[in-house]
Amino acid sequence: MSARDDGSHRSLIIASVVAVLALAVGSAAFIALLVNRQGNPGNGAYGAVSCSAPHLSGSTVEVTVADRGDSMMGQHPMMATMRTTPSTVAAGRVSFVVSNVGALVHEMVVLPLPADGPGTRPTGTDGKIDESQSLGEASRSCSGGTGNGIAPGGIGWTTMVLKPGRYELACDEPWHYAAGMFDVLTVT
Repeated sequence: MSARDDGSHRSLIIASVVAVLALAVGSAAFIALLVNRQGNPGNGAYGAVSCSAPHLSGSTVEVTVADRGDSMMGQHPMMATMRTTPSTVAAGRVSFVVSNVGALVHEMVVLPLPADGPGTRPTGTDGKIDESQSLGEASRSCSGGTGNGIAPGGIGWTTMVLKPGRYELACDEPWHYAAGMFDVLTVT
């Protein structure tokens, strides 16, 4: 083998080693991304989680939150929805089971209906509404009460005592309310 062939052979070996290392690093990074996107059943923001609510007391209201997962900041409308079934319940203990069928993290906050009607609350520069009148919320994946949001595919729940009146259910993740994530519950 000539010196020239030996140099070419050495370059080929070095290039092969570099390619194998790059493939190994890339594969490890890809696997890490997949593992991290599985989401944390406690409150993961990535991936889908699956769970079911325990038996809850009082009237049960099913709330479905959904989105198309589009831009929240104005490039495209988000196409967000919140649907409540039933829309009327008797006064007293009411349990809410919130199912997130969208691609983004959501929550459900119960507020007295504003005098101007649903969807009229001002949105701050942070994209959120004033929750100071909140009567309770479901914002924890696979658990009841307050948390960091309900992950895609997950559910959250809460139980409260409601007096007769009309209530606005709202998602207060940034810009979600402004995108249409609210509904009305009538308590008789």
